Amino acid sequence: MTSLVRGLAVIQAFSRETSSMTISQISQKTGIPRAAVRRCLYTLRALGFADTEDGRRYVLRPRILALGHAYLGSIPLTRIAQPLLRRISNALNESCSIAILDGDDIVYIARASVSRIMTIDLHVGSRLPAAFTSMGRVLLAYRPNELEERLARVGFGAFTPNTIKDAAALRAEIARVRESGYAIIDQELELGLRSIAVPIMASDGTAFAALNVGVHASRMSTAEMIEKILPLLRQAAAELSLCVG
Repeated sequence: MTSLVRGLAVIQAFSRETSSMTISQISQKTGIPRAAVRRCLYTLRALGFADTEDGRRYVLRPRILALGHAYLGSIPLTRIAQPLLRRISNALNESCSIAILDGDDIVYIARASVSRIMTIDLHVGSRLPAAFTSMGRVLLAYRPNELEERLARVGFGAFTPNTIKDAAALRAEIARVRESGYAIIDQELELGLRSIAVPIMASDGTAFAALNVGVHASRMSTAEMIEKILPLLRQAAAELSLCVG
């Protein structure tokens, strides 16, 4: 299984910032010996997952998406949710998303987008720090037994002047989220961005996923979000919770 572990590490070494790398760069980033990186890339090229145009710098090929699609296709939630996301997005003319918790991040697994309101391009597979997102806080709120361990790992660098800056304040906000059943982020992750999220509950009382809508701050106040968006999200989350079981 060492070869599999190394192959996956090589794949994960590529990113938006490092979309093209040499064997030496991949070796340095992953800690895998260059000879082993070369063997991994040879296999990935043979399978159509990677390629090189100049024999020196390597890139991933579109076929790598099949790995992610296999996972997304195996989750009934993503298939069931897409029509609901489009319905909410069309009704509000705002983007609507579903994410799950993966480590200390949230990962987007479904999205209906009508506008780009963040400087980063959000799409299925995007990751954001759970502690500073509305969906992340909803998911953390329904994992009370894990909360202290997760808070200990949070890095409190300020994304904006509004970002929560310490564990005590974050703990209090997550307690409020658990009590109210929804989370609002008001320009904490990025200036100009507000978002509201609710949990999608499993039958065991845990939050399987989270559902949110993001808006530009100039278009809607937090009070208006609670009035106009929260009922739609709660209705959709209740429907999806029934499907998740």
